[in-house]
Amino acid sequence: MRLLKADQLFRKVIDGGLRKQSRLLGLDVGSKYVGLAVSDDKNRIALPLSVLSRTKTNISLMADDFVTLVSKYSLAGFVVGYPFNLQGQSSRNALQVRLLVGELCKTGKLDDMSYTYWDENFTSKCVEALLHPLKLHDPVETKTMTDKFAAVCILQRYLDNMNRELRSADNSGKQGDT
Repeated sequence: MRLLKADQLFRKVIDGGLRKQSRLLGLDVGSKYVGLAVSDDKNRIALPLSVLSRTKTNISLMADDFVTLVSKYSLAGFVVGYPFNLQGQSSRNALQVRLLVGELCKTGKLDDMSYTYWDENFTSKCVEALLHPLKLHDPVETKTMTDKFAAVCILQRYLDNMNRELRSADNSGKQGDT
């Protein structure tokens, strides 16, 4: 896996989309679970997918799961939620995200894939506030739903930002033509 800037990853998806469908996978990395969301085939809407259990010993199995998802959904890359602090710097929780990405890279199973980090600030808190009125009683179900929908928030924020930049660039080009 190789790290790309956010706009480089989106460019890869757009350029790849001309030849085939290219989608993105959003990840909300936690200490016990990794929430997953996938973009629609036009890369406009993030959809909840699933949650992977995360342990110190299952990284190879997780990499296999990602390989399966890459094939099943024609994925071009990953948008990994990254906990920046309010000053835009890495927070102390960022270590577990970097560790997971590093471990996935070491497996060698995802060498053809690209990823970018995207700010995950307040995504879990937002989802928790949305789920609270549902009064879910099972704490594991609540946690996995939170992680899955936090991945949706991360990916949706990324897609909204990249599509807004793409439209802005298109509009700038059209204005220059007149």
